[in-house]
Amino acid sequence: MPPRPTLKTIEIFASVQGEGLRQGEPTIFVRLAGCNLRCGFCDTKRAWRAGREMTVESIVEEAVRLNAEYPAVWVCLTGGEPLAQNVRPLALRLHGAGFKVQVETNGTFPPAPLADWHTVSPKPPDYAVHPGFKKKANEVKLVVCRGFGLDAIRAVRSAVPLPVPIILQPQSNARWSIDRAVAVLQDASRAGLEGLRLSAQLHKVFGLR
Repeated sequence: MPPRPTLKTIEIFASVQGEGLRQGEPTIFVRLAGCNLRCGFCDTKRAWRAGREMTVESIVEEAVRLNAEYPAVWVCLTGGEPLAQNVRPLALRLHGAGFKVQVETNGTFPPAPLADWHTVSPKPPDYAVHPGFKKKANEVKLVVCRGFGLDAIRAVRSAVPLPVPIILQPQSNARWSIDRAVAVLQDASRAGLEGLRLSAQLHKVFGLR
């Protein structure tokens, strides 16, 4: 008998999607361990390493348990970088349990074949995006960090064309970060770059997990 598939997992919890086009929707989060990048502004550095091995069945069981108390249609696979592991068996079983699957990825790995929604968040310095996301990305999220500018937007837009929106998200809710994001959006509009919008981390504004 083949071994049951497992994934290195940091945590599983119910909350509200705080970012992107699905902002505000009840969501169950599965945070997986490991990441191939080391971004200085990352707010989940604890997910870079460690994690505990959980079977796919036990992850789905926990999602179902949480769903009974906090009903949600969506399960979001996040990290770390979830696509650094094989999430196909998990997505398949989540679908079988009646969930839709969102994947939040830095875009350096191929798209998840069974995901219902890909949120692609390319990272500096080169903002690389796997070519598979040209057709599979549902949205692009760019963290507006210090030094972020129009070159990054142009690089990502060349990889993920319209009509996929590019969401500019301040690095934090600090005043400097918000002002920087607004300035970048204005510069992009003046430069004729289309399909951009400004967002914020709603869960942090509301003090949610």
